[in-house]
Amino acid sequence: MKRLLKIEFQKLLKNRASKFLIISYFILLSFIALIASIKFEFGTFRLHIAEQGIFNFPYIWHFNTYIAGYFKLFLAIVIVSMMANEYTYGTLKQNLIDGMSKKEFILSKFLTVIVFALASSIFIFIMSLILGYSFSSYTEFGIVFSDLEYILGFFLKLVGFFSFCLFLGILVKRSAFALGFLLIWNIAEGIISALLRWKIFPDTNTYAKINQFFPLESMSNLIKEPFSRLSAIKNIETTITGEEAIRDYSIHFGEIAIVCVWTAIFIYLSYYILRKRDL
Repeated sequence: MKRLLKIEFQKLLKNRASKFLIISYFILLSFIALIASIKFEFGTFRLHIAEQGIFNFPYIWHFNTYIAGYFKLFLAIVIVSMMANEYTYGTLKQNLIDGMSKKEFILSKFLTVIVFALASSIFIFIMSLILGYSFSSYTEFGIVFSDLEYILGFFLKLVGFFSFCLFLGILVKRSAFALGFLLIWNIAEGIISALLRWKIFPDTNTYAKINQFFPLESMSNLIKEPFSRLSAIKNIETTITGEEAIRDYSIHFGEIAIVCVWTAIFIYLSYYILRKRDL
């Protein structure tokens, strides 16, 4: 495994665009900390974002992993380009000539996916600890390290998404087309979801039970939106509706299982295409 990872990162580090995107990704993740400095003042009205509780333990684990999920496209570009470059520069064929099997080739790509997801998760974990201890009203050990399942959910979400991108990179061969395919897939899931909700099952929640099995939707479901957990939002909802809405923000085993199954499917399909394709 160490040998395979070394080969992959040698390729990545020799590519300026990949290095730029990877560095930009982690810089953007660190920008989450800048939210703490946002302040609004309108006459006598003053709002300091950090004082609204978004950096309180354990809520910070939910908030930071949800926000960080929006930046995953940067590494997705790296992964898709990584595969496209294999075909463009002939490194895939050269690796196979040098004795690497197709199974080892796919394994090396999947290991790279895991390293990216793990590095992102560790980065968010450390940054959340720093921000939490700087701004949280609750710093007791039991509170600080509760809700850490969001870090696991974030990791699995990235592994699943990057595996999908790897599959698209192998399927399409060209990074621009692969990213376009990803966009089309996302739009298609949205359209199908809307049809299920408003046309086919307008009076039941059957649409949600079906939607949870869509690849991108299943990854999104791992970390649900955190904003409605804030007391300010809850107060507004209660004022409007007259009652407090009850939501489930937990990460369930079924949701984890669906993403893991999709990850396995994408990796297997990647290997199947590579094994059958004439290089």
